[in-house]
Amino acid sequence: MDGQGKEGSNGGGGGGGSGQYDVVARAFVEYYYQTFDANRAALAALYGHTSMLSFEGHMVAGAEEIGRKLAALPFEQCRHAVCTVDCQPTPSFPGGILVFVSGNLQLAGEEHQLRFSQMFQLVPNEQGSFFVQNDIFRLNYG
Repeated sequence: MDGQGKEGSNGGGGGGGSGQYDVVARAFVEYYYQTFDANRAALAALYGHTSMLSFEGHMVAGAEEIGRKLAALPFEQCRHAVCTVDCQPTPSFPGGILVFVSGNLQLAGEEHQLRFSQMFQLVPNEQGSFFVQNDIFRLNYG
């Protein structure tokens, strides 16, 4: 995550005693959606060569392909409003964090917001930061 995950956040709670992973997860979520809304092309740096993205059922792998997929989305501007952030440590990846986000997405020129859910698996890298190993995004209809 290029060091962004270790920077401050508003903390808060996804359950009592959630520890440092909650701080990291919330800082990541804040950075991810600010970057998505302002400079989507910069998101590729958050992924690695083993990363996978499933976006509305379309799967791509690797940071370059993920960057291309996100850049090719059929809208220029959007604004995310995060409603919930839930996170858990992942014992299968020591130091890893599973992050589940729900929120609303406002596309430029559209009257109604779209509801979305997104899951990230953050895994530590050699530099002591994190990268996104897995990312699953879905719009919520109904």
